[in-house]
Amino acid sequence: MTIFEGILQGILQGITEFLPVSSSGHLSLFQHFFGLSGESSVLMTIVLHLGTLVAVFIAFWDKIKELIVEAFRMIGDIFTGKFRWKTMNPNRRMIVMIIISILPLFIFYIFRDIFATLASDEDIIVEGVCFLYTSVLLFMSIHYSKHNTKLAGETTVSSALFIGFFQGVALLPGVSRSGSTIAAAMLTGMKRDEAVNYSFILGIPVILAGAVTEIGGASQSGVEVDILPLAVGAIVAAVVGYLSIKLIKYLVVSDKFKIFAYYTGILGIVVIGLGVAERLKIINI
Repeated sequence: MTIFEGILQGILQGITEFLPVSSSGHLSLFQHFFGLSGESSVLMTIVLHLGTLVAVFIAFWDKIKELIVEAFRMIGDIFTGKFRWKTMNPNRRMIVMIIISILPLFIFYIFRDIFATLASDEDIIVEGVCFLYTSVLLFMSIHYSKHNTKLAGETTVSSALFIGFFQGVALLPGVSRSGSTIAAAMLTGMKRDEAVNYSFILGIPVILAGAVTEIGGASQSGVEVDILPLAVGAIVAAVVGYLSIKLIKYLVVSDKFKIFAYYTGILGIVVIGLGVAERLKIINI
């Protein structure tokens, strides 16, 4: 892998990680058409996700700092017997609900090998179908969220599990994690800007845990990679990712979210068409 390819993937990851269009799906397509499939491409995807994770910390640091402080207070209350479910403040409730939203991933984790195979194989029809799924989900969330008033700190257990389920489905290549969780949060009645905050902060432990797990597996495989393209790609992903966060915040609150529903729908149809053409040997990419 060259530095130029690392830069291109960093830009692609930075743009698509936070826009609801699926970073994994776009990276899978890029790696497919550039012949970068295999263990090295998996490792590159992991490193790029870590790069965009840095962007989340920078963009949401004020809120993250509040949650960290509240988390320590909550732990103290638990050990001293002062913790009360009914009297949780908004930050404490958001922490608890984020933990609950993570729980469904343990069920999906059982099928992690299947998801990994779909992401690294040479057939892009699955990605196309998943792009179409993302499009439908985004359209639904836009239609049913015009009068939402709920704050992230008012999330219920059922809503948290609902969001967590859709986050689990987003393990499929072509299904956007941010798009799925933002859409799911909006479908539970959460305000659009609050849904963005909940989605991105929810992604921190998920992306970090996934990266640690996958890096361990990649290191055991003995694959040899060039460190420089990985490092450059991660830095580019962090910078572009930060700008993308600013963009998605604007587009969501300004009612331009449907742009991504149209985009993923059209992309899904095109990708399925290309995948079928490859299978029938009409084209050879």
